[in-house]
Amino acid sequence: MLFLIQKLKKMKTVVINSWVDELTQLSQDQIQRIQSKFKHLSDKQKTWRPNESTWNLLEIFAHLNQFAKYYHPVFEDKIENTKFKEAKAPFVSSPLGKSAWKSMKLGRARNVKRKFNAQKNYNPTLDPSMVTGNDIEEFVSGQQRFLKILEGAKHINLRRTKVPISLSRIVRLRMGDALLYVAYHEERHVEQAFNLFKHPNFPKKK
Repeated sequence: MLFLIQKLKKMKTVVINSWVDELTQLSQDQIQRIQSKFKHLSDKQKTWRPNESTWNLLEIFAHLNQFAKYYHPVFEDKIENTKFKEAKAPFVSSPLGKSAWKSMKLGRARNVKRKFNAQKNYNPTLDPSMVTGNDIEEFVSGQQRFLKILEGAKHINLRRTKVPISLSRIVRLRMGDALLYVAYHEERHVEQAFNLFKHPNFPKKK
């Protein structure tokens, strides 16, 4: 009986870790890709846009950094202060939460399935002060912070711990859903950045 209980506990840990580990791998891959391709770009390349309605690279990452300024402290506070310290598995999304993160997730062809207009306070073209010039480096630093958040998330109940979303503090998602939402939102815009980088008219570095 004791062996069976230990085995079940181990299985729960594996389920929780494998779910969070997928997001961890996603974040690590994004750090590697960005550092490999964007580290030595010129200012001209970082600020190039194919047309007036398209964000440049700095604007894309400024948008993500603005999201991180809200979500990262919220996640860290929940991990530190939630009363639901015991991790439970498997995590089950709420209907609202699943709808939120699925709307962000890329399709199988890494395509955007549904487009959204960014809110004013997250739109760098409407608020240029959001762009610092070091937005790519800030995003990479934010991803390192997100990795620590994901590690901490393994040790709490991601279903019972709730997170107020950035769009409306009244609406709260299960923390697992909120982590998925943020991770897939980041992946969506990192892909946008690489599509811009691969544009045939993207300026070559001289």
